[in-house]
Amino acid sequence: MEPLDIVIVGGCGHVGLPLALSFADAGYRVGVDDIDTAKIERVRAGEVPFKEAGAEQLLAKLLPTGRLEFGSEPAMLKRAGTVVIVIGTPIDEFMNPSVTVFDRVIDELIPHIQPHCLVVLRSTVFPGTTEGVQRRLHAAGLDADVVFCPERIAEGHALEEIRSLPQLVGASSSDAYERAARLFERLGVQIVRTTPIEAELAKLLTNTWRYMKFAIANQFFLIAHRSGVDYNRVLGAIRNDYPRAADLPGPGFAAGPCLMKDTMQLFAFQKHDFILGQVAMTINEGLPNFIVERLAAQFDLDKTPVGILGMAFKAESDDIRESLSYKLGKLLRFHGAKVFYSDEYAKDPTFVDKETLVRESDVVIVGVPHNAYRSLQVPTEKHVVDLWSILPAPKGA
Repeated sequence: MEPLDIVIVGGCGHVGLPLALSFADAGYRVGVDDIDTAKIERVRAGEVPFKEAGAEQLLAKLLPTGRLEFGSEPAMLKRAGTVVIVIGTPIDEFMNPSVTVFDRVIDELIPHIQPHCLVVLRSTVFPGTTEGVQRRLHAAGLDADVVFCPERIAEGHALEEIRSLPQLVGASSSDAYERAARLFERLGVQIVRTTPIEAELAKLLTNTWRYMKFAIANQFFLIAHRSGVDYNRVLGAIRNDYPRAADLPGPGFAAGPCLMKDTMQLFAFQKHDFILGQVAMTINEGLPNFIVERLAAQFDLDKTPVGILGMAFKAESDDIRESLSYKLGKLLRFHGAKVFYSDEYAKDPTFVDKETLVRESDVVIVGVPHNAYRSLQVPTEKHVVDLWSILPAPKGA
């Protein structure tokens, strides 16, 4: 069979597939390896299994070129000199890094990795993982170079950002750095050299910083709300033609598969001596509880139908992973409320459309600020919880 330039392990996911498309568009012959055979078939048929701007059009352009090959067996790795592993370190039920899955995957891949291969770790890993993988490969007799080149994209904008944002290359040797730099230079991006642990920490610190910014915004909201003050008016006054407050985000659910997880990994790496990260998690994860407590004080939730607009973890996305809208719904149901779910992009047979949700609910909560809600009229007799201030003012108000 023909050799491949690159094989991406986990290649049909939110991180792997945009990277595979970008590499193939840059002229590489790319193997897309994924254990989810249903996703492979969808992508092979020209369907991108998640919302990503421009991805379906680029996939349609690339499929006839033959530069993409799909499979679900690790034997594909034997045909490539570069392997990109898009598997990160999750956290367990105790908020500690869980390396079991990652270690198992590495063990399964080792028999199929070529000698002298370049192995690129792409997803967030616990600090020290890159050098640990290098040691394991060398112990198995593989003289491979292992580097950490973190993805830095925002879901939904991956194709644009892969080819515009600087790429960190965490390498422990000049040879490894040069090989990884050549790989990514074809994408036309600036290359920034670091050590492996510097790159690993850079990824964790970036996501933790975002998570902490959202936490302070939510804390400010809680302070104002508990004082009986409209925080949106305060925020508007703060930001009004005042550049030093331009980066203060508004309140809202801070969720998704990365931010809280990476903050807790940094907490564990610091041997649980990272109080700011722990407090940020408490504030952000506690926001649904605050909303439900306030509603329970105003309504008999046993007799109050509640609708949640937006079940994805962020606006204009169909990704529901770690969405706090689901936590909110569970808390409301625990208090006896009948709860309706709706989303513009995430699909579920139990969801209703936004118009039905507004009609059937006495309380309407905006979980995610999808653009479609900017024109959604909610009658004045409905109680609205809109942290994002995205809903239009009721007519006649």
